[in-house]
Amino acid sequence: MILVFLGPPGAGKGTQAKMLSEELGFKHISTGDMLREAVKNATPLGLKAKEYMDRGDLVPDDLVIAMVEQVVLKEKKVILDGFPRTIAQATSLDSMLKKHGREVNKVILFEIDDEVIVDRLTGRRICPNCGAVYHLKFSPPKEDQICDICGTKLIQRQDDTEEVIRRRLEVYRRQTAELIDFYKRQNKLISLDAQKSIEELYKDLKKAVEDEY
Repeated sequence: MILVFLGPPGAGKGTQAKMLSEELGFKHISTGDMLREAVKNATPLGLKAKEYMDRGDLVPDDLVIAMVEQVVLKEKKVILDGFPRTIAQATSLDSMLKKHGREVNKVILFEIDDEVIVDRLTGRRICPNCGAVYHLKFSPPKEDQICDICGTKLIQRQDDTEEVIRRRLEVYRRQTAELIDFYKRQNKLISLDAQKSIEELYKDLKKAVEDEY
């Protein structure tokens, strides 16, 4: 089974994918994490991607596809989180999967208001040492701006500033509107209310996935 998760940054796709992976054995492929790792390691692909990510723009198709294709073909149960984002990517994905007798089974759309996203992401802080994630409002560290685990000073990711978030949302809305229609026409789209609690949202997600088995 191959699932595609659609939704703006901050909609909770990563959290839900992790829960589904742990319970049902899916391989979670987050292109965002893959790209950030490439940036961190200063690979040629990562350096190219960094220019786009720092502006809040989408990374070009050829860079993303180069990272995703081989991984998809190795796994039986996959969640694609952050890919595809455009009609061109979706078409390329369909063509590639068809060669191997596979297809995207369901597309989960996480729907959420922009202002909720801005509130979620601007308050997010991460530990540059151990990778722990906090939120100044919803899950703050015990000591202000200090990691509970290793005592390192927390940082705000460059793409979590309000200016970049709003730019990312603008790009998301503009470029994925056609993609949503694309999967609607294939009768594969399921919309979920991502403003629900994590637990309530997961119940809805799990039901949508299990209905496909």
